[in-house]
Amino acid sequence: MDKVLNDFTNKDEILNIFYEAGTVIVRLIIIYVLYLIIKAVGHKMIHTIFERYQAREKVSSSRAKTLEKLIKNTIDYILLFIIIVTALQMIGIHVTAILAGAGIIGLAIGFGAQGLVSDVVTGFFLLLEKQVDVDDYITTGNFSGIVEQMGLRTTQIRDFDGTLHFIPNRQIITLSNHSRGNMRALVDISISNEEDPDKMIDIIQTACIEAVKGNLDVVEGPNVVGVEAFDSKEIVIRVLAKTKNGKQWEVERILKKAIANVLTKRVKESN
Repeated sequence: MDKVLNDFTNKDEILNIFYEAGTVIVRLIIIYVLYLIIKAVGHKMIHTIFERYQAREKVSSSRAKTLEKLIKNTIDYILLFIIIVTALQMIGIHVTAILAGAGIIGLAIGFGAQGLVSDVVTGFFLLLEKQVDVDDYITTGNFSGIVEQMGLRTTQIRDFDGTLHFIPNRQIITLSNHSRGNMRALVDISISNEEDPDKMIDIIQTACIEAVKGNLDVVEGPNVVGVEAFDSKEIVIRVLAKTKNGKQWEVERILKKAIANVLTKRVKESN
């Protein structure tokens, strides 16, 4: 009889364990679903707010996008912290004791976190002083590319070969922003030193003007500035034009093609 009673007791205990574990799992799933819903709604609200802010204050789209992503990241961190604390409380872990211990541990490793603090401070001033925005073409250190995301800790730069660089903000000591103001398209053309430089300058000038006629990306020029260099074999002629941001490479390709066509045609006619 005692054995039967013990079997029933053990079964009840096992069932209670499974019931409690199942209840905790269901609660955790509910919390996670709520986290996803709140995150999605929060992102949508932030996006709407910044769309209105951009239209009302006439802020550049890059600037608005930078601040929008920063606030979204901050909210994600806060929500993640809340869900972790809630989950720990559900499974019976006293969060207060953990936080108190974390405070002591944090004090002990504070000196080791100076890099993180430096990242945050540098990121704050990069945003405050509007040194760079999302979609800007920048150069910092050995990296060049388009800024995809800016945070208080890291800046993400997409290189032109597709590589995504994650750069700690404290490593951004010098920064060159190529997306502020008009840009310059520069083309150097080498011709034989047997050619008449003045005549070639006129030919190249005419070809370049025709090539970009009606092109709204060209702000000024193109102008053949003259002979840039020469030696015993060739003469280098330089062409310059001012373009809109990010359009300099496209304009350079157009000018190079036009010059190549006119020079090829000239060679054929001479033969």
